[in-house]
Amino acid sequence: MRVPFHNKALFALAVTVGLTGCASGGGSSNRPPGASQDRIVQEEFLEEDDIDAYQAIQRLRSPWLRVRNQVEEPVVYVNSARWGYLNELRSIRARGVALAVRINAADATTRYGTGHTGGAILITMSGN
Repeated sequence: MRVPFHNKALFALAVTVGLTGCASGGGSSNRPPGASQDRIVQEEFLEEDDIDAYQAIQRLRSPWLRVRNQVEEPVVYVNSARWGYLNELRSIRARGVALAVRINAADATTRYGTGHTGGAILITMSGN
Protein backbone atom coordinates (compact mmCIF):
# COMPACT_ATOMS: atom_id res chain seq x y z
CA MET A 1 0.00 0.00 0.00
CA ARG A 2 1.32 3.38 -1.01
CA VAL A 3 1.33 6.31 1.50
CA PRO A 4 -0.15 9.55 0.11
CA PHE A 5 2.34 12.44 -0.25
CA HIS A 6 0.80 14.61 2.48
CA ASN A 7 1.25 11.80 5.01
CA LYS A 8 4.93 11.41 4.01
CA ALA A 9 5.45 15.12 4.43
CA LEU A 10 3.77 15.05 7.83
CA PHE A 11 5.91 12.08 8.87
CA ALA A 12 9.09 13.86 7.72
CA LEU A 13 8.09 16.97 9.65
CA ALA A 14 7.43 14.93 12.80
CA VAL A 15 10.81 13.20 12.51
CA THR A 16 12.58 16.53 11.97
CA VAL A 17 10.87 18.13 14.98
CA GLY A 18 11.64 15.10 17.11
CA LEU A 19 15.32 15.10 16.20
CA THR A 20 15.60 18.85 16.74
CA GLY A 21 14.02 18.49 20.18
CA CYS A 22 16.54 15.83 21.14
CA ALA A 23 19.47 17.92 19.96
CA SER A 24 18.39 21.09 21.75
CA GLY A 25 18.36 19.59 25.22
CA GLY A 26 21.94 18.31 25.20
CA GLY A 27 23.67 21.40 26.57
CA SER A 28 21.93 21.58 29.91
CA SER A 29 21.57 17.86 30.59
CA ASN A 30 25.11 17.66 31.98
CA ARG A 31 24.37 20.29 34.64
CA PRO A 32 23.60 19.14 38.17
CA PRO A 33 20.07 19.41 39.59
CA GLY A 34 19.03 23.01 40.25
CA ALA A 35 21.59 24.47 37.85
CA SER A 36 20.56 26.44 34.79
CA GLN A 37 21.72 29.17 32.48
CA ASP A 38 21.02 31.69 35.27
CA ARG A 39 21.96 29.54 38.30
CA ILE A 40 25.26 28.02 39.36
CA VAL A 41 24.88 25.55 42.23
CA GLN A 42 27.39 24.58 44.91
CA GLU A 43 28.22 21.28 43.23
CA GLU A 44 29.56 23.19 40.21
CA PHE A 45 31.66 25.53 42.37
CA LEU A 46 33.10 22.59 44.31
CA GLU A 47 34.42 21.11 41.06
CA GLU A 48 36.55 24.20 40.51
CA ASP A 49 40.07 24.07 41.92
CA ASP A 50 41.45 26.74 44.21
CA ILE A 51 40.23 29.71 42.19
CA ASP A 52 38.14 32.78 42.89
CA ALA A 53 34.45 33.22 42.09
CA TYR A 54 35.20 35.44 39.08
CA GLN A 55 37.34 32.71 37.48
CA ALA A 56 34.75 30.04 38.29
CA ILE A 57 31.91 32.06 36.74
CA GLN A 58 34.13 32.76 33.73
CA ARG A 59 34.56 28.99 33.23
CA LEU A 60 30.97 28.00 34.06
CA ARG A 61 28.80 30.86 32.68
CA SER A 62 31.07 33.30 30.83
CA PRO A 63 28.16 35.36 29.37
CA TRP A 64 27.48 36.67 32.90
CA LEU A 65 30.76 38.60 32.72
CA ARG A 66 30.29 40.22 29.31
CA VAL A 67 29.84 43.95 29.82
CA ARG A 68 29.46 46.55 27.09
CA ASN A 69 30.32 49.50 29.32
CA GLN A 70 30.77 50.22 33.01
CA VAL A 71 27.24 51.64 33.30
CA GLU A 72 25.81 48.21 32.41
CA GLU A 73 28.04 46.16 34.69
CA PRO A 74 26.08 43.80 36.97
CA VAL A 75 25.98 44.67 40.66
CA VAL A 76 27.21 41.88 42.93
CA TYR A 77 25.36 40.98 46.13
CA VAL A 78 26.79 38.56 48.69
CA ASN A 79 24.35 37.09 51.21
CA SER A 80 21.87 39.87 50.29
CA ALA A 81 24.36 42.70 50.96
CA ARG A 82 25.58 44.90 48.11
CA TRP A 83 29.19 43.88 47.55
CA GLY A 84 30.19 45.95 44.52
CA TYR A 85 30.82 45.06 40.90
CA LEU A 86 32.33 42.14 38.97
CA ASN A 87 35.90 42.75 40.11
CA GLU A 88 34.81 42.11 43.72
CA LEU A 89 34.15 38.47 42.76
CA ARG A 90 37.94 38.04 42.75
CA SER A 91 37.95 38.33 46.56
CA ILE A 92 35.61 35.34 47.01
CA ARG A 93 36.84 31.74 46.97
CA ALA A 94 34.78 29.66 44.54
CA ARG A 95 34.62 26.72 46.94
CA GLY A 96 32.87 28.93 49.50
CA VAL A 97 29.94 29.73 47.19
CA ALA A 98 26.72 27.77 47.74
CA LEU A 99 24.73 29.44 44.95
CA ALA A 100 25.13 32.15 42.32
CA VAL A 101 22.13 33.57 40.48
CA ARG A 102 22.13 36.05 37.59
CA ILE A 103 19.07 38.30 37.39
CA ASN A 104 18.23 40.73 34.61
CA ALA A 105 18.05 44.51 34.91
CA ALA A 106 14.27 44.67 35.35
CA ASP A 107 14.23 42.09 38.15
CA ALA A 108 17.26 43.68 39.86
CA THR A 109 15.66 47.12 39.69
CA THR A 110 12.40 45.79 41.12
CA ARG A 111 14.24 44.07 43.96
CA TYR A 112 17.00 46.61 44.76
CA GLY A 113 16.02 49.91 43.10
CA THR A 114 17.64 51.96 40.37
CA GLY A 115 21.24 51.57 39.28
CA HIS A 116 20.98 48.01 38.00
CA THR A 117 21.02 48.50 34.22
CA GLY A 118 23.40 45.54 33.97
CA GLY A 119 21.34 43.31 36.24
CA ALA A 120 22.79 41.64 39.32
CA ILE A 121 24.69 38.57 40.41
CA LEU A 122 23.47 37.21 43.73
CA ILE A 123 26.01 35.12 45.65
CA THR A 124 25.03 32.96 48.61
CA MET A 125 27.99 31.77 50.62
CA SER A 126 28.11 28.30 52.17
CA GLY A 127 28.48 27.84 55.91
CA ASN A 128 32.10 26.64 55.51
